[in-house]
Amino acid sequence: MIDMLDSTEFKVISSSQEQVELSFRSTYNPSCQDSVRLNIDKRLVMLKGSSGFYCYAIFEHTSNWPAMNISEARLAFKLNTDKFNYMAISDDIQRYMPSAADRDEPRGTALAYKEAVLLVNPEEPQFKGEVDDKYQYSLDNKDNVVHGWISSNHPNPMGFWVITPSNEFKSGGPMKRELTSHVGPTSLTMFLGTHYIGDDIVLNIGGGEYWKKVLGPVFIYLNSSPKHGDLRALWQDAKAQAQTEVSKWPYSFPKSPDFAKAGKRGSVTGRLMVRDRFMRKDDMPTRMAYIGLAAPGQPGSWATECKGYQFWTTATSCGSFTIGNVRAGVYNLYAWVPGVLGDYMYTCAVTVTPGCAIDLGDLVFLPPRSGPTLWEIGVPDGTAAEFFIPDVDPRYANRLFLHREK
Repeated sequence: MIDMLDSTEFKVISSSQEQVELSFRSTYNPSCQDSVRLNIDKRLVMLKGSSGFYCYAIFEHTSNWPAMNISEARLAFKLNTDKFNYMAISDDIQRYMPSAADRDEPRGTALAYKEAVLLVNPEEPQFKGEVDDKYQYSLDNKDNVVHGWISSNHPNPMGFWVITPSNEFKSGGPMKRELTSHVGPTSLTMFLGTHYIGDDIVLNIGGGEYWKKVLGPVFIYLNSSPKHGDLRALWQDAKAQAQTEVSKWPYSFPKSPDFAKAGKRGSVTGRLMVRDRFMRKDDMPTRMAYIGLAAPGQPGSWATECKGYQFWTTATSCGSFTIGNVRAGVYNLYAWVPGVLGDYMYTCAVTVTPGCAIDLGDLVFLPPRSGPTLWEIGVPDGTAAEFFIPDVDPRYANRLFLHREK
C-alpha cells in the first residue's frame, strides 16, 4: 500500500518574528482498513533571514497496535516542468535533463525495467538516443548532502536544493545507496528504502511494539543568480549552504521535544587497532576506518538496520575516533577497515546519556584468519570500486557517464 500521508489536523506550533513552525498530523484509525498504523506529525519550519524551509516528521507506532512493515518512507518534491531543466547531484554529475514527457510513448521506449527508458524522439534533439534511468543518479548516504534543480531558462536562474545535514535518521549506514533527484523534475529525501538491498532492510514493527523515530530535519534551500547561464555559481552556493547546515547540526530550533538538541546528546571516543600477525608484528592503527554506533546486533548488522539512529565517523591516521552528537540510547559500536577483511563489533553495549563523554580506550580488531594470505582478489573496503566495468553499449548510453572514470 502506498499512502501519501494526508494530514487531518493542523496546528501552529510557534509564530514569532524569528520562527514559524507548523504541524500537520494524522492519527491511526483502526476502524479504517486503509489507515496506516502510525501517528504521523509532519513539521515545516521557516526561520527569519533563511532562504528556504525545514522539513521533519515524527513517526509513532503505539504498543497496542497491530504489526506493520514499512519498505519506504520519503520526502518528495515535484517541480515545475516548464522551469527546472538542469539537475546537479555532485561536482561531476550535473546536466540538462529530458522531460518526464520524453519518457512516455511514443517519445520513449521502456527497456528491461520500467525505470530505464530509451529516448527515441525527445522534444530536445540533444537527448535522442540516450537512456534515462533514475538509478544512475543515486548516491551513497555519506555523499548525499546536497542535490537539486536549476531553472536555467529564467533571466535570473533559480535553484531548488535538498540539503541533508545529517544521516543519523537514515537506514543502512554510510554506504547505503539511495535515490536523489531525477527526471520529473523530482527531488527526494529517502528516509527508509529497500533500493539495492531488498526485503532485508524493510522496517518490521511487531504487534504491540512501541516505536518512534524522528526523520529529519532536512533543509530545502532556494537561491538565485543575477547572471543568466551562471549555473555553476548556484551549485557552488548550494554546496556552501550545505556545509553551513552541517555545522549547525543538531539544530537548536525544532520545537518537537522528540528531536534531541545538543544538550541531550553525548559523545563516544576511542582508538581502534588491527591485530593481524600475518600482516605486521605490531598492532596497526585503523587509518580511515569507518566507525559507528547503531542498534545492538551482530557484526555488520548495521547495514540493514533501520528502526533506530546511526552515527558514523572515520578514524584518524592513528586510529583515534570521536563520534559526537549521539542521541541518548543503547548502541553497539561497529567498524570496518579498508583493506582488512571482516566486520568489527565491540561486544559490550554502549549506553549514551545526555551530556556524557564516553572514552572506550584502545579497542582491538582481530580480523578472521586461518593462515597467511595465499592470494587475493578485490579489496575489502565496502565498495565495488575495483570491479571491472565493461564499455557501455553505445545504443544504450547516458552521455554524461561515457567519459567518467569507471
